[in-house]
Amino acid sequence: MQSNLFDQKNLEVQSQNRFTLQNPQMLRVALGEDVLSVKGAMVAYQGQIQFNHEGAGSMGKLLKKVVTSEDVPLMRVSGRGEVFFASAAGYVFLIDLTGDGISVNGRNLLAFDSRVQWDIKRVQGAGMMSGGLFNMLLQGQGTVALHSVGQPVVLDCSQQPTFVDVQACVGWSANLVPQVVNSMNMKSMLRGGSGEAFQYAFHGPGFVIVQPDEWTPAAQSGGGGGLIGNLMS
Repeated sequence: MQSNLFDQKNLEVQSQNRFTLQNPQMLRVALGEDVLSVKGAMVAYQGQIQFNHEGAGSMGKLLKKVVTSEDVPLMRVSGRGEVFFASAAGYVFLIDLTGDGISVNGRNLLAFDSRVQWDIKRVQGAGMMSGGLFNMLLQGQGTVALHSVGQPVVLDCSQQPTFVDVQACVGWSANLVPQVVNSMNMKSMLRGGSGEAFQYAFHGPGFVIVQPDEWTPAAQSGGGGGLIGNLMS
C-alpha cells in the first residue's frame, strides 16, 4: 500500500519526553504518573489505560459548584502506555510550570500533570450581566497543555492597559488580576449593540493569551454560569 498518508510526519512521534506534540494539533502523553484531562479530549491510546471521573477533591471546590454551571469535567488518566489528546483541531501548546501559575479558560484546557494544583476562580467584576465569568487557576510544578482555536498572540500587559474579548481570551499569568469592563452605552443598546459588550482589562507585569476566534457563550442555568461547572462534580 502506498500513500503520502504514511509519510514520516504522520507517524507516531517517538520521544522520551512525557508530554510531546505529536503534531501542532495533537498531544501525546507517555503515562507513568497520572494525568488529568478534560473529558472528551482523548482521541486514541495504546497500552493499559484507565479513565476515571475526577471529583472536586475538597469541600471548598465542591461548594463552588453552587455558583457555577459550567460543563468541562475532568477525568484522571492512569496506567501504562501512550494517550493522544486533541480538541476541535486546536493548536496545542505546552507550558512547564516551575512554581508559578497560569489562569486558563476551561474551553482551552486540554490536559495537565496530576501533581499540578488547580482551583476555580471567579473573575473580579464579572456580575450577572457578563454571565459570571470563571477561570481555572493552575499552579505548582508540572506541565499544562492548552489548545487555541487558530494561532494565538501573547500580549505583554506591563506597558499599557490591555483589553481582550472574554470569549477570545485563552488565559493569563496568575499574578495578573483582570477586571471585567462593560463597553455598552444606552445609545449602543438601543441600536442593537456593537457585539463587543464585555472585555477583560489587564494592566501590570504579565501576559495574556488571545486566540483569533471567539467561543460561543456557554448556555447559562441557575447560578453564575461560565465554563467550568462539572469540574466540581
